[in-house]
Amino acid sequence: MKRSPEVLSRILDALARHRTFCVVGHMRPDGDCIGSQLALALALRDRGKRVICWNEDPVPQKLAFLDAAGLFRLPEAGRRFDCVVATDCASYERLGGAGRELGRRRFLINIDHHESNTQYGDLNWVESRVPSTGELIFQLLKFARWPVTPAIADCLFTAISTDTGSFQYASTLPETYAAAGQLVKLGANVARICEIVYQSFPLSRVRLLRHVYHRFRLAHEDRTAYVWLRQADYVRTGARPDDSEGLIDHLRAIEPVVVACIFEEIEPELTRISLRSKNGRVRVNEILAPFGGGGHPAAAGARMPGRPGDVQRRVLRAVRAALDSNL
Repeated sequence: MKRSPEVLSRILDALARHRTFCVVGHMRPDGDCIGSQLALALALRDRGKRVICWNEDPVPQKLAFLDAAGLFRLPEAGRRFDCVVATDCASYERLGGAGRELGRRRFLINIDHHESNTQYGDLNWVESRVPSTGELIFQLLKFARWPVTPAIADCLFTAISTDTGSFQYASTLPETYAAAGQLVKLGANVARICEIVYQSFPLSRVRLLRHVYHRFRLAHEDRTAYVWLRQADYVRTGARPDDSEGLIDHLRAIEPVVVACIFEEIEPELTRISLRSKNGRVRVNEILAPFGGGGHPAAAGARMPGRPGDVQRRVLRAVRAALDSNL
């Protein structure tokens, strides 16, 4: 895959001249975010750097096995870092509370693959054609000729696999399969990763999935499937917010559905929206852009203030318009 040696060289120069690092990711981190953060943090630690990882939200339980080194910490007020590296985060606002504690820094590097990235770093490397930030981190480590240990390989394989839907999404490239194969050669334990990430779920998540199947609705001639997840649903099922990861794919898999949508109550008048599309002509990042959201053509999200009914009407109206215009 074509890459820019100039930007990679500049990133490596910046990493070399700084000593203390915070590798930070977006709110509600997923596998690509956590895997990318940890892979870079482990590589920096192996180079003798002092490094920790921050996110506004805790590491999802299903991904905790990747952080055997205990590099993740909750954000702390007043901490100073020579360099902050943001991975897999399209905007500074998406860093949430972690971003608010990172004002005392000398330099910010932004490494991401989201088309909607706002180029908020002092140094930006954004490749929207690449299907995961994990693949970018792997490119960086290879360019630097830094050792990729089995622990780093596990993190990168998890990042790439989860953000490509286990290599099923249309964004997956030939180079992506090649990168995954190289990571297996370098020690990625595919059987263990797949068992933990894809084949082992807490009962609380299964209860939440049952709620999704019982409560989802179809609209727009069955081309849209949507469901609400409210705080009371988490309490009733005993689930955690990170248990909702991947539930939207069950709606997306319904045969006539083109766009799947989950509305999640964050506060009484703040809703998290997740959209997925399985038709390349219906780009959900463009649907959510007017609402301050972003992401990829096939997967996007936003947080919208307002009364839940109003939020639902506005989003579904925008989905309907995109379906009618493109199909």
